[in-house]
Amino acid sequence: MKLNLEEKNVKWGLTAFLVILCGILIFFAVYRFTAVQKLVGVITGILAPFIYGLVMAYLLCPIYNFTVRSVYDLMNRGKRKFSKALPIAKGVGTVVALAVLFIVVTGILWMIIPGLVDSIVKIIDILPSSMNQLMHWADLKLQNFPIAQTRIDSWINHFTENAIQFVTEKVLPEYTTIATSVSAGLLGVFTALKNIFVAIIICAYFLNSKDLFAAQSKKVIVAFFSEHTAKEILDGASFTNKTFGGFINGKIIDSLIIGLLCFVCMTIFGWEYTLLISCIVGITNIIPFFGPFIGAIPSALLLLMVDPHQCLWFLVFILALQQFDGNILGPKILGDSTGLASFWVLFAVLVGGGLFGFIGMVIGIPVFAVIYAYATRGINRRLEKRGFSTNISDYMIDSYRVKKKKKKRWIWNRTQKGGKENGQHESEKETD
Repeated sequence: MKLNLEEKNVKWGLTAFLVILCGILIFFAVYRFTAVQKLVGVITGILAPFIYGLVMAYLLCPIYNFTVRSVYDLMNRGKRKFSKALPIAKGVGTVVALAVLFIVVTGILWMIIPGLVDSIVKIIDILPSSMNQLMHWADLKLQNFPIAQTRIDSWINHFTENAIQFVTEKVLPEYTTIATSVSAGLLGVFTALKNIFVAIIICAYFLNSKDLFAAQSKKVIVAFFSEHTAKEILDGASFTNKTFGGFINGKIIDSLIIGLLCFVCMTIFGWEYTLLISCIVGITNIIPFFGPFIGAIPSALLLLMVDPHQCLWFLVFILALQQFDGNILGPKILGDSTGLASFWVLFAVLVGGGLFGFIGMVIGIPVFAVIYAYATRGINRRLEKRGFSTNISDYMIDSYRVKKKKKKRWIWNRTQKGGKENGQHESEKETD
């Protein structure tokens, strides 16, 4: 029997082989989920420097591109042409991008670590007196509610006693064990520092070679796919990059502005823990939807130990600040970068956070936005092939504001052979 090795048959055979292979891999992944999870953890640990470096490079890419373009245009201004203008511009862009990264990270650590240490020491010093003040304030406010007053006093007393008991009976006697654990954890610290150092090198290398990597990827796609499919893949990659870059970079700028506004306002009002709380509010604001609440709760508890009135006014201030961010600042910076409704934003944050924690809450929205855009595009294509309208308003059922309307049975986009014009549809009158 003579084998038919035509290109079409080879492609069908390769497709069938890949489908069977994917089915086997999916079955194995489900059946041996724990082993697969451990394997993914090991691979992630090995590739951690590359992951960190690529994330750094992606975030620093706008700064790098701006610097390279500016330096290159400056060196080639007028009729002057320098053969080494581009390498020099790339070197300057790399230095500037890494300098910005160093300044931002150092500034955040300088704001958080001293403030956190001072806050912990101050909390330990004022904890007994703060509890007494809180009890006195609660007594004044709850004089007409004796049952609630008794329960709150009991809770505060037990909280203070438990905190003191934990320090005296658990922390101090086990100081040696804790010190041993900390010493054992130094290896993890050195590993993390090593990964960060390697990640910075990878970041610099990727920034200077990203154009080459993009060209190589495009070459592979064009070689293995048809012209139409290759164009679809490249357009999809461009759309994904635009969605991710627009959302993440915009959210970082938005959170930085919110943190600065919080710092300025808290300084004007003379509240405690200004620097620490501003950092908490700014960092947690990166998380969409739930970020303001996550940052406000621990910050309010810190102020509650100092002065309940400060805590109350701080909550009012945070509410006003987040309203300003959600209705004015956020839309100005982010615009409609995702195109998702509020319901799908909430869905993406919950699912992303449940699967991948903090990182999932941050990138869940752009990931779901890309999936939503591709799903919408596929549905619209199928509707167009069948001759139906792709306008969502044609599928709305508005039975609340009108008593008499026309009910659309079929919504056509194309000219029918029976003589109907494009856009016509059959309808019937419906009365209540």
